[in-house]
Amino acid sequence: MANILIVEDDDNVRLLLKTKLGRNFEVTCAKDGGEALDVLGKSGADLVITDIMMPGLDGFSLVESMRGMGDTTPVIMLTAKSELADKGRGFSAGCDDYMTKPVNFDELLWRINALLRRYKIANDGKITIGEVTVDRNTFTVTRGEETFELTSKEFRLLFLLLSYPGRIFTKENILDSVWGYASESDESTVRTHINRLRNKFEHFREFEICTIRGVGYKAVIKNDKGR
Repeated sequence: MANILIVEDDDNVRLLLKTKLGRNFEVTCAKDGGEALDVLGKSGADLVITDIMMPGLDGFSLVESMRGMGDTTPVIMLTAKSELADKGRGFSAGCDDYMTKPVNFDELLWRINALLRRYKIANDGKITIGEVTVDRNTFTVTRGEETFELTSKEFRLLFLLLSYPGRIFTKENILDSVWGYASESDESTVRTHINRLRNKFEHFREFEICTIRGVGYKAVIKNDKGR
């Protein structure tokens, strides 16, 4: 059974989330971001649900700290903030999904299960979409009897996008994840690698890489665009 870490400073909301989600998962709770980091350091979690506005270490800072330490645990931000800028900041910090309060618990459950499936796929080192297999162990993409070899950066970029189909990655997200925080590469490097991937896989019917103007990029599974 997956373990969900709930990070919420409101006692009533935290109890409600724990009660609802406790029917399907093991649930651990933290009252703020600092306490959440302690929990993650000691016992880890399969998924984190965090509020944004909390005393001490807020939700944005929590996710930034996790990603800065190399923690790839999927994160859902759960907050009353619905402004586009706040969502953009959440995704830039490294969260995987975003829901606003009041919460529809059926929808929250769907989103949790979808993220847990994708996280398992990414950890297994292979992503399979129809006849396409993206293998992190060999840095190759195969489709039927065809094999496509990629450079390290091309592969890591493709694997990142396909691990979270539908999620928008900003150019900054991609630079940090693929090239690293200390890299001197810039946004033009990301565009160049995106174009290379498109040229190699533009004939694929299974997926495509879409540009979100002014924001970044996402992978879309062609036979399941709502995913």
